[in-house]
Amino acid sequence: MNNTDRSEIFVSLIQSHKGILYKVAGLYCKNEQDRQDLVQEIIVQLWRSFDKYDDQYRHSTWIYRISLNVAISFYRKENSRKKIAGPLTEGIIRFSGNDATEEKDSDLGMLQEVIAELRELDKALMLLYLEEKSHKEIARIIGISETNVATKINRIKQVLKQKITRLKNE
Repeated sequence: MNNTDRSEIFVSLIQSHKGILYKVAGLYCKNEQDRQDLVQEIIVQLWRSFDKYDDQYRHSTWIYRISLNVAISFYRKENSRKKIAGPLTEGIIRFSGNDATEEKDSDLGMLQEVIAELRELDKALMLLYLEEKSHKEIARIIGISETNVATKINRIKQVLKQKITRLKNE
């Protein structure tokens, strides 16, 4: 395959799976600039490993695996950088209202907030779980056993329930 064909196939693959990149970046980065940087880094790493793609796996599995590995590394690097630069605080604005849509948005925001507090691997597991990936596919993407996936997801769900209950009672 020549370079032009390779590039066209890669661009097409990225276009059809760009939602994965945005979901992963959104989960690991709070501000827009960091999300853009992370998406760019993921694309670079996907390109570098494009020739090593194993076609026994679906493209989405391959993309998730690389995206999550890059995101976790990026997150760790950013956390180290922020510790050196000093702690930054962010205010959380909550609007109250009786509208069912606002309540649903509030619940979704609360879920996103507590997921953002999880460790890197747990965030990745929850992202894939919420994407309705099977335990088998999650195991392939993350690189752990299916049994371990099921156990970790159940434990994470319990932690999330407790945190959300606490937040709702505040």
